[in-house]
Amino acid sequence: MSSQSFPQWMADIQARVEHALERCLPPSDVAPTRLHQAMRYSVLGGGKRVRPLLAFAAGELAKADPLRLETVACAVELIHAYSLVHDDLPCMDDDSMRRGKPTTHVEYDEATALLVGDSLQTLAFGVLAEGRLCDDPARQMELVSLLARASGSRGMAGGQAIDLDAVGKPLSVEELEFMHIHKTGALIRSAVQLGAACGNVDADGQDRLDHFGKRAGLLFQVVDDILDAEADSATLGKTAGKDAAQNKPTYVSILGIGRAREMADELKAQALAALEPFGPSAQRLAELTQFIVARRF
Repeated sequence: MSSQSFPQWMADIQARVEHALERCLPPSDVAPTRLHQAMRYSVLGGGKRVRPLLAFAAGELAKADPLRLETVACAVELIHAYSLVHDDLPCMDDDSMRRGKPTTHVEYDEATALLVGDSLQTLAFGVLAEGRLCDDPARQMELVSLLARASGSRGMAGGQAIDLDAVGKPLSVEELEFMHIHKTGALIRSAVQLGAACGNVDADGQDRLDHFGKRAGLLFQVVDDILDAEADSATLGKTAGKDAAQNKPTYVSILGIGRAREMADELKAQALAALEPFGPSAQRLAELTQFIVARRF
């Protein structure tokens, strides 16, 4: 068990990832300057970096090289940032605030925001392909494929498509879970998988971490739904109450706030149970699970 406090560990990883992102993003004075400025605006100086934190925590459990973890953390965060830029566009959720500042299409324009998302996505795969993550090149290609599945039509993008189609429609809890396993959960799950894959975990451990990632991904979404219903825009860093205003199905709208809170508790317990066999080596993953809940409500 590490003697470093969780807040200090988290701050150290967040700072490390921020510096790594600064290095991998194109300089703002290199042409096309407006696009590169917008890319840096969209990625740097915002967000709690939950996905990179999960990648580092899983990697530390697997005794991975921190430099390798920097690579996967940047790749996952770049995908996440691209998804937020596109998610905020008028053709999607049409939001004007993200991470406490104007969204990219508001600060720049819609065409630039679209290109920012495209560029961040391709940069993520460049970062992942060019960094040395594994001693076996074939294994590294499997990790590139893993992130591609988590990001595309069988993962995050597919979940967004289901979300858009579900507006104004009644969904069952099972249908809502299916949507969020893809939209939110796939990238969180892949962050855990990628971090662990940079080190050494046996097959049973990989299965346990994958189960943890699935539960943690759903937990993150349930908490987000509760926060969207109860917190103000200043707390969220984005427009509060958007889901209700757009008549989107959420865990709160389907279950009610009380049952949604109970579901969050159940998911937290399931995620922590998956970590128990790892003992103290899963300390950071367990602390992050508590953080996902405690920082929200």
